[in-house]
Amino acid sequence: MVPSSDQASKPDTEEKKQKNIVKEEELSEEDQKLKDDLELLVERLNEPDQKEELYSEYLSTMKKLIRESTTSMTAVPKPLKFLRPHYTLLTELYEKWDSPNSKISSTLLVQFADVLSVLAMTYTDSQRDSLKYRLLASNDTIVDWGHEYIRHLALEIGESYQEKLGFDDAYINRLVQLALQIVPFFLEHNAEADAVDLLLEIENIEKLPQYLDESTYARVCLYMVSCVPLLAPPDDNAFLHTAFSIYLTHNQLTQALTLAIKLDDENLIKQVFESTDDVLVHKQLAFILSQQFNRFRNPGEDDDVQEIISNVKLPTFYSYLVKELNLLDPKVPEDVYKSHLENTRFGFGQIDSAKQNLAASFVNAFLNLGYGSDKLFIHSGEQDNQSWIYKTKGAGMISSTASLGCLYQWNIEDGLQALDRYTYSAEDEVKAGALLGTGIVSTNIHDEAEAALALLQEYVTDPKKILQTNAINGLGLAFAGSANEEVLSLLLPLVSDTETSCEVSCLASLALGHVFVGTCHGDITSTILQTLLERDFTQLSNKFIRFMALGLGLLYMGKTEMAEDVLDIIDAIEHPINKTLKVLVNICAYAGTGNVLQIQSLLQMCFAKPKDTLEEEKKLGESEEDQLKREGKQELPTEANGTGATSGDQNGNDPSGDVEMQDAAEVKTERHDSLKDKANVSAEDDEEEEEEELYQGFAVLGLACIAMGEDIGQDMVLRHFSHLMHYGNPLIRRSVPLAMGLVSASYPQMKVFDILSRYSHDPDLEVTQNAIYAMGLVGAGTNNARLAQLLRQLASYYSKSADSLFMVRIAQGILSLGKGTLTLSPFNTERSILNKVSLAALLTVSVALLDPKSFVLSDSVTETSHQMLYYLTPAIKPRMLVTVDENLNPIKVNVRVGQAVDVVGQAGKPKTITGWVTQATPVLLSYGERAELENTEEWISLSHTLEGIVILKKSPDYVEAEN
Repeated sequence: MVPSSDQASKPDTEEKKQKNIVKEEELSEEDQKLKDDLELLVERLNEPDQKEELYSEYLSTMKKLIRESTTSMTAVPKPLKFLRPHYTLLTELYEKWDSPNSKISSTLLVQFADVLSVLAMTYTDSQRDSLKYRLLASNDTIVDWGHEYIRHLALEIGESYQEKLGFDDAYINRLVQLALQIVPFFLEHNAEADAVDLLLEIENIEKLPQYLDESTYARVCLYMVSCVPLLAPPDDNAFLHTAFSIYLTHNQLTQALTLAIKLDDENLIKQVFESTDDVLVHKQLAFILSQQFNRFRNPGEDDDVQEIISNVKLPTFYSYLVKELNLLDPKVPEDVYKSHLENTRFGFGQIDSAKQNLAASFVNAFLNLGYGSDKLFIHSGEQDNQSWIYKTKGAGMISSTASLGCLYQWNIEDGLQALDRYTYSAEDEVKAGALLGTGIVSTNIHDEAEAALALLQEYVTDPKKILQTNAINGLGLAFAGSANEEVLSLLLPLVSDTETSCEVSCLASLALGHVFVGTCHGDITSTILQTLLERDFTQLSNKFIRFMALGLGLLYMGKTEMAEDVLDIIDAIEHPINKTLKVLVNICAYAGTGNVLQIQSLLQMCFAKPKDTLEEEKKLGESEEDQLKREGKQELPTEANGTGATSGDQNGNDPSGDVEMQDAAEVKTERHDSLKDKANVSAEDDEEEEEEELYQGFAVLGLACIAMGEDIGQDMVLRHFSHLMHYGNPLIRRSVPLAMGLVSASYPQMKVFDILSRYSHDPDLEVTQNAIYAMGLVGAGTNNARLAQLLRQLASYYSKSADSLFMVRIAQGILSLGKGTLTLSPFNTERSILNKVSLAALLTVSVALLDPKSFVLSDSVTETSHQMLYYLTPAIKPRMLVTVDENLNPIKVNVRVGQAVDVVGQAGKPKTITGWVTQATPVLLSYGERAELENTEEWISLSHTLEGIVILKKSPDYVEAEN
């Protein structure tokens, strides 16, 4: 009989298995001998009543065979493989030797534990036996067993530490001592990351510096600083403080200063300055500080250093940059619009020409920012330049006049001279614009003269609201980040005075928020909270209240847990505004941290449903009868007889029917009256609902503010935005484009601006307008050709919509910021430090655009409108690299500019840039680019990163090659 296929296959399979077993058991003569020798050693160890010298010899031989074995990286060493079946037997033998009745000496037990600790590494059933036997063995022999064993041991130490923490202090101390024995081994064998991770697990990172030397500190600090965004408090600060002390010890002062700024600790900054007397190094440190536009004062007596910190020298270097790049010729808005490329069938006759002239003023200001020349205002050889201002009208004249401040940005002397004539204008709008321009021209320059304060302070209490509000905004811009006490004494009374109009009080709060950003100033905090408690309910619904809330939030920028006390006080405010306040304070406090818990909390807020939606959903789950009962609409009860007629005559006529009909009519009338009352209060309900939902718009902006500090979070939050756009309410949808612009400021990624381009055709016009602005923000200062083309297409598409076309023009102006030499990115020093002043500026404009019709697109002369766009100016800075000599005179050297490469944890000395191009300084640095000196033998850089102004000095060992 022929066997079936199943029966035939079974013997074949069994034969194959037997062959595989035979193959596995087949060993080479060398391996067989090793196996026999090891088994013999195990047998000899189990023989009783032998001399200790023999036992010691057997263990030494076993250790020697294990250590001398060579194998591939992925295979288990053969001695461990052969000894694995005997592991249980050996552990039982150890217990026997360790019993009270045993005569084995402790020295031999230590030697045996040393071997067992290594064998336990391959035994799957062991419960941290490697660590158990290592604690019984001598610490001096740890390094004998190699890297893989030590890594395994470090893992078990970390697990045991977390398990026993708080229960067994003596055991914890032994673990710490063992870990500190392992750390030097890791550092000597290029495993710096393992050393840092081990000390993190046992919460002793501050003990790391004592083990570092010149060859290891740089890689260790690079790894530690890169870990900070992924750590939870307080470990993140511990890492930064430890890295700071390491850099300071090894005289790497620019890196130490970077971490001191990141920690926002003025004492640490002073410590860096005081650690050297070299004036040239002080100047380089001052250039790094000046990028933060901060309020720090030079602890030394050198006036030159203080000038650098105050940014007084910025206009000089920027002028040198634009001259070298051949960009001095002024441009006109048409150079940006390129109307001849716009494919439009419509003329612009129907569009308000004053509105378009206003847009041209903004575009001209952004395009020629800092150049001190243009073709709209400053005609060559022509003194009377008022004509352009009068081509706008009303509030437009304020912004047009203020744009002169942008043209002379940072150049206070020339700027104030140009604006001076307008401060004497008979027209309040022009005069107000000159006041605002005075603040703009002084932005980020904190010199001792404080000319802006002298010129603006008298208008802060001016009875004319238009002059007062623009003077307040001017002070907020001029002294952003300076923490100037004189500005505080001027503006704080306006915040606390409940008789002052809500708009003035809110703008004063916002200005103080910018001036004292990130200082947690107690007086301002208490004054704003007291004002919010004292203002009546209707005033708290004013559209400007959001700026008071934002002013409070800016005080806690980057202060994380220090904002908790304020959040508790906010709960006392019995108004929907309290949600907005809490969200704004939270997002500012955790801005740039990448805090996952905060992001999750904000996402929950975004998906929270308002009360009316929840009630509707509840109704859907009820029966019709339950709904009628709840609404009081139950039909009047009737007494039915057997035939279905009511009690009365045979025809079913009820003598009391007329009475019942009258009662029903009365009920119907009452219902009609109640519906009428509901209709009357519906407008108030809508306002309350909008106020209740306002916090959700801020939560979306908060997602961008928090996630922007960390690359992975930045990518993930962009995915969340698409979900919010699909499922969010109108306010959330309005916020999403702004948040996308915030998280990608001056970083024109194709995936981002293509999505924004889709949103720019949304049925909701406000979503469209915000998406257009965000497109400009994403490409700010880059002159990105693809974005420019998309904006030209939008200009054609919205050629008949004045507001949308105005926003397109603003986006085009921001895209060509400074003819492509400036940036709005809120990060400095290779994106390692968040600039609080810059983020505050970007956030302020985004908050205004949550309601574009009320602010940026409003033409109201009596209220602040499109002037809010000038709050962008504190965020604007050159994206340049200028090299200077020891006398601070610009010099040309060759540098390689390429995309930065993450080299954390890589072995050897990897390249830190890729795809580089060699250029002569000065050069422009785009997002994610890094520069390196081409000739490091000739020049020594005083800064660890080539960004901004870098001082170079000749190497003393350099000898020029003879021709």
